[in-house]
Amino acid sequence: QVQLVESGGGLVQAGGSLRLSCAASGSFFGIKAMGWYRQAPGKQRELVAIITSSGSTNLADSVKARFTISRDNAKNTVYLQMNSLKPEDTAVYYCNVQQWSYNFWGQGTQVTVSS
Repeated sequence: QVQLVESGGGLVQAGGSLRLSCAASGSFFGIKAMGWYRQAPGKQRELVAIITSSGSTNLADSVKARFTISRDNAKNTVYLQMNSLKPEDTAVYYCNVQQWSYNFWGQGTQVTVSS
């Protein structure tokens, strides 16, 4: 089982940048992918970015040109670099780990982008 702790959220003006971090602890055997999801008020949780155990990445079309996902295996940490932020990026961002057939979630970190 994996435990996740996110950090790096906050309030930023449109056009600004933030970097989210997700530190993982526990058992890493069987991890298939790590990623970030977000949920805005009144909306469903949606995939933002994912990085597989082999290093392949996939990002949502809405963020592909602005966000980057990366992983530091030595620190068991996954990052989401968010540039050129827009008000529509405002949401709670959740770190996710897919291990075997299970999904583990962090507690979420709020990102608010002001116009």
